[in-house]
Amino acid sequence: MQNKEVLLEVKGLKKYFPIKHGFLGRKTKYVKAVDGIDFKVYKGETLGLVGESGCGKSTTGRTIIRLYDVTEGEVIFDGTDISDLSQRELLPFRKKMQMIFQDPYASLNTRMTVADIIGEPLDIHGIASGEARKNRINELLKTVGLTTDHASRYPHEFSGGQRQRIGIARALAVNPEFIICDEPISALDVSIQAQVVNMLDDLQKNMGLTYLFIAHDLSMVKYISDRIAVMYLGKIVEIGEADRLYNHPEHPYTQALLSAVPIPDPDLTRELAKDRVILEGDVPSPLNPPSGCRFRTRCQYAKPICSEEMPELQDIGGEHQVACHFTGKLIK
Repeated sequence: MQNKEVLLEVKGLKKYFPIKHGFLGRKTKYVKAVDGIDFKVYKGETLGLVGESGCGKSTTGRTIIRLYDVTEGEVIFDGTDISDLSQRELLPFRKKMQMIFQDPYASLNTRMTVADIIGEPLDIHGIASGEARKNRINELLKTVGLTTDHASRYPHEFSGGQRQRIGIARALAVNPEFIICDEPISALDVSIQAQVVNMLDDLQKNMGLTYLFIAHDLSMVKYISDRIAVMYLGKIVEIGEADRLYNHPEHPYTQALLSAVPIPDPDLTRELAKDRVILEGDVPSPLNPPSGCRFRTRCQYAKPICSEEMPELQDIGGEHQVACHFTGKLIK
């Protein structure tokens, strides 16, 4: 990946949500949803972002695309830091960056027809009107596997998979370079998930798209991703090339996640059961995260240094980075 061009670079990104207390609503505490993360996304690749629910994955995506304001840090897209831009200054970047949301129903305006939903980005950016607008909408419907007859219908008339296709068509309307896929298949039936992922894969190859693919299904993330970043309680703990990370996980949290992935082979499942890593306890609150390493309260290898110092991401070769004081020294 060293020779590839960087499209997105995130530096020290933080997103805190204030919690108001008292009669006057004073802000006394913050939920540290994303607490200082760094990563790059290269042009034409898919970077998978995985972790347990509540770890900050979706907040990361929404902050990058500026649906949430940045608390601290930089979001550098194609050489420009967009973290402090006004909404008006962001408008040109909205054409280049789009998002596919997790809930394919809540993300669509139920009072608008499919044609208006897909056509809205065209109107906002002044891309097409009249007959050209209609033709573009019909072209997008065909691209995502729907028909022109669907243009006059409303979201409630479609299945979950079809609604997600409408959301994808809307994201593609402005010819973006970068799409954040925020758990785009988690609300869909298993039989539909593979269809949507394969479609996203085909669209990437045909249109030269770059993805940040956010999900908790590790097997699906491995299928679609070139590289994978593992997130825990607002921090990235490991990032690397997909095959290497799956075959040689270095961080104890990554090892635990991978050992929990179901294997469709009963004999192999029983054989691997003795090596399964079972995490104890719950994920700590982002209101009051542990000192030092965020994962130390659930880590079987934790030592005193883990509570005293926050481990930084270290490159262990091949652009494989791990945030652990004992990288390469753990008994696996």
